[in-house]
Amino acid sequence: MLEQIAFTTKSIREKTSNFIPSVGIILGTGLGGLVKEISVEFTIPYGEIPHFPVSTVSGHQGKLILGELGGKKVIAMQGRFHFYEGYTMEQIGFPVRIMKALGVKSLFVSNACGGMNPDFEVGEIMFINDHINLFPTNPLIGKNYDELGPRFPDMGATYNKQYIQLAKKIASEHNIKTSEGVYAGLTGPCFETPAEYRYLRRIGADVVGMSTVPEVIVARHSGMEVFGISIVTDLGVEGKVQTVTHEEVLHVAGIQEPKMSLIVKELIRQINP
Repeated sequence: MLEQIAFTTKSIREKTSNFIPSVGIILGTGLGGLVKEISVEFTIPYGEIPHFPVSTVSGHQGKLILGELGGKKVIAMQGRFHFYEGYTMEQIGFPVRIMKALGVKSLFVSNACGGMNPDFEVGEIMFINDHINLFPTNPLIGKNYDELGPRFPDMGATYNKQYIQLAKKIASEHNIKTSEGVYAGLTGPCFETPAEYRYLRRIGADVVGMSTVPEVIVARHSGMEVFGISIVTDLGVEGKVQTVTHEEVLHVAGIQEPKMSLIVKELIRQINP
């Protein structure tokens, strides 16, 4: 693990003239358009990065973007990796390890999700204030390297509260309706059954998705501050459960993408990572 991180970090630095980002961004399904807001300095396809997985999902470009956004140096993953693609939790978290090694202090994650909160609507933008890990394993299982983080990391304040409050203020100033809530992470690739939606709601989740949790666990293990944002692309509310397709998820996410991009860009401008 440590050798792979060192080798991959060295390779990226050689390709980017030792570019040092302070903010990392993981762009989820249909949300890759934030890249248009980045003043791009370097673009590296995942296939050219040692030990990097390659995204196989439609809507995920599979490129590492380095540049400036909101006055900060950023590194963005245009396309992420999922457990349902057959990757291990360690592989899913590996890019976050690389971001940390390159200098990232704050990680921004985005995703498309299904909503169980009856107050939510399709297109709802939700700031994640907590999560429930329902994956069958954890990216920290196995040997712990003290150089990367503690054996038993605290997850009591996983999502930065100051970032959430600032994001809510930015959204309000631009008349963007937002909410906050709990994200449940499942393996996928099936969308949930009505019974599963009811179960998730009853254990405290507002939305559900197939990503985010592994990356966030690794980020917190490494000491990063985390901000998470979700777009509700379908409803799993009892009596309102819809038939869902990946194409519909991409469509809804694409409509709301400019609002999400505005919030993220302005939040990055105002934070001091």
